[in-house]
Amino acid sequence: MLMKAEQSTLLLIDVQEKLMPAIAHGEEVIDRCVTLATIAGLMEVPVLATEQMPDKLGTNVEGVRELSDQVLAKHHFDACPDGLVDLLPEGRQQIVVGGCETHVCMLQTALSLLDAGYKVWVVADATGSRNEFDRDVALDRLSESGARIVTVEMVAFEWMRHSRHPQFRNIQALIK
Repeated sequence: MLMKAEQSTLLLIDVQEKLMPAIAHGEEVIDRCVTLATIAGLMEVPVLATEQMPDKLGTNVEGVRELSDQVLAKHHFDACPDGLVDLLPEGRQQIVVGGCETHVCMLQTALSLLDAGYKVWVVADATGSRNEFDRDVALDRLSESGARIVTVEMVAFEWMRHSRHPQFRNIQALIK
């Protein structure tokens, strides 16, 4: 099953300033999330973000903040009980997910979205945890639960479909 830009929403979980220094390869995760959000903007894919207790953990990193259409402040690890599903654009059943921590907030949110009937793609190179083992186990669990594990490049090229897409050169420059 292919991801389609017109059916997708990008969801970035808790890419927060105070959290990211503790994440393994945190700068790379930030870069991949910002690249993904930039591609989503070029492809007219809505970008939603969450922030876990922003009063304590701060806001999302600047690039994610600037590229998000909406931000949901939350207290649950799973963003769904705090109102995420109400923010998802109607008619877009494909949710592309990145962010932190893979084994806690991202995992629980993705599992809830699967339970709610959404099709979920987890962008492995745009996810992170403090411990890489936790991240890897979470990705395995998500795959076994029905989420598709993908990369930023896979998302970009599936959303574009062909090399004649008007954003091809812009997106190609972002991922090189």
